Amino acid sequence: MTAPVTASVVRQALAPRPDDAHKGTMGTLLSICGCYGMAGACLLSSRAALRSGIGLLKCALPRSIYPIAAGSIWESVYLPLEETPDGKAAAANLPFLLGQKADAVLMGCGLSVCSDTRALVRGFLEACDKPMLLDADALNCIADDPRVLRRAKAPVIITPHPAEMGRLCGISAREVNADREATAKRFAADYGVTVVLKGAGTVTAAPDGRAVINTTGNSGMATGGSGDVLAGVCASLLAQGGEPFVCAAAAVYLHGLAGDLAAARLGKISMLPTDLLNALPQAFLSVQSFSEER
Repeated sequence: MTAPVTASVVRQALAPRPDDAHKGTMGTLLSICGCYGMAGACLLSSRAALRSGIGLLKCALPRSIYPIAAGSIWESVYLPLEETPDGKAAAANLPFLLGQKADAVLMGCGLSVCSDTRALVRGFLEACDKPMLLDADALNCIADDPRVLRRAKAPVIITPHPAEMGRLCGISAREVNADREATAKRFAADYGVTVVLKGAGTVTAAPDGRAVINTTGNSGMATGGSGDVLAGVCASLLAQGGEPFVCAAAAVYLHGLAGDLAAARLGKISMLPTDLLNALPQAFLSVQSFSEER
C-alpha cells in the first residue's frame, strides 16, 4: 500500500535559512504563465511562490496583463512578453526566455492553448536545462504527444487533475480515477517525470517508483484557482534546491494543510483560493513546529 505523506517528509523540503541568506541564495523562479482573460491564474501561482520562500520571482507574462499583475504583486520582477493578437504569449519569446537566469521554471497557469503556446512550451521543454514544473495549459499543449517529456534536459514535475491526466494518457478522467495510483506510477516511470495527480488523496509518484498519498485538504478547495496555488508552492520549493519528488510531496501536503486551516476558519462553502494563500504562513509554521507526524 502506498504510504501517506508525513510532516517529516515535508520538513526535508524546508532547508534552514542561513542567517546570512539573501535573495540571490534563496533561489530564482521563472514563471511563464497567464494570458489575456486569465491573469488570475498567474497572480495566484505567483503569490503562492512568494509565500513559499523564493528569493526572487521573475514573472514572464503577456504585455496586455502586465498592468494588472504589476498593480497586484509588488514583490516580483516582470518580463512583459510579445503576444499574439488575442493576448497569448507568442512563440517568438522563446530565445528571450531561454536566456533568463533561474533555478527553476513554472509554466502553464493560465497560459492558454494555441499554436504559439504549443511551440513555446515544447521548445522550452526541450531546450531548458533547469528543473521545470508544468501545470494546466502547459500540459494541454503537449497532450497530443507527451513523448516530448522524454527529451527534457532536466527534471520535470507535472501537476495534472484527472482530466488533464486523461488527455496525456489517451483515456478518460473516469478511467484515471478508477486506479489513480497505478496511473500516476506508470506515467512517471514511462516518461521519467514526477507526477502529482491531483484530487482527493493526491498521488505523488517519482520515476524511480516512489509514491505517496496526501492526507491533508478538503472539499472546500474544489474551486478554480486552487491548483494554481499548488503550482506556485511546488515550483518555489523546487527553485530553492529541493529534490523534485520531495518538493512535490511537501507542496501537496502544505497546500492541503492551508486548505484545512482556511476551512476551520471560514467553512468549506465560503473559502477561496486566496484564503489558501493567506493560510500558507501558518501551514509552514505548523509543519516546522510539529513534534509528531500527522
